[in-house]
Amino acid sequence: MTEKKLPLSDWLVASDIDGTLNDKRRRLPKRNFDAIHKFVYEYGGHFILSSGRSIESMRKHFKNLGLNTGYAVFINGAGVYDYSQEKILWLSPINEKITALIKKTAKKFRFATVQVITPYEARVVKPTVSAYILAKTSKLPIKKYKDIEKLPTGDWCKAIFTGLPFVISKVEKFAKDNSSTHTNLMRTSPFSFELVNEGTNKGVAVLKVAEILGIDKEKTAAIGDYFNDYEMLRAVGLPACCGQAPQGMKDIAKLVTCHCNKGAVADLIEYIIKNNT
Repeated sequence: MTEKKLPLSDWLVASDIDGTLNDKRRRLPKRNFDAIHKFVYEYGGHFILSSGRSIESMRKHFKNLGLNTGYAVFINGAGVYDYSQEKILWLSPINEKITALIKKTAKKFRFATVQVITPYEARVVKPTVSAYILAKTSKLPIKKYKDIEKLPTGDWCKAIFTGLPFVISKVEKFAKDNSSTHTNLMRTSPFSFELVNEGTNKGVAVLKVAEILGIDKEKTAAIGDYFNDYEMLRAVGLPACCGQAPQGMKDIAKLVTCHCNKGAVADLIEYIIKNNT
């Protein structure tokens, strides 16, 4: 006997965590919890998390949802993880050319701390307090190295340079002057600068999940609250943003929901149910 196909089993919804799925106090609104369970268990929809967080840092948020299965896009699109199988389904590591640029920059600016983020650990050259704080926030164990040439390669997801603002400004200029079109460079604060591959973003990874699940792009939806979600919204068929999002996000959204404190994800799910069943 064939299993009955539920009405939204061909839909995928991806959600950012902080300021989107969770409220400003980092709590999961009950309205979101109820809507997600209805979407997944009554309608057969697929719901995933998509964040800049590491696999371990996202784990508690996945558990809070109480879902039996679930994929997650981690480190801003560097990979896709399946918590039900406890394995990485897809990874887009930094290539050899960008690895060489990171090493060259690290050798040039020895007063900057270099932290390489991988799926399961943070590899740090000359760790400082800021490096330990970053690793603790990500819930990643730290491995210390005296020389960047000693770091194992092949699974780098992101490199973070931290230091005094005037040093990081020089790091940024040097990296940009020596980079190619394959590099994505970001000044993330006065004290930090990051390098990832060009094309590494949440949008690419969300569509990779859709491909794995056999879902058409037209039936993918995503919701976020800030510009680190911009590429994800641009990639999907139904982009949505929270009510508190900046205007630039609202300009590309097909749906603007309520404020995250009031259950923004529930607004998106209710919209999909109303218009597709």
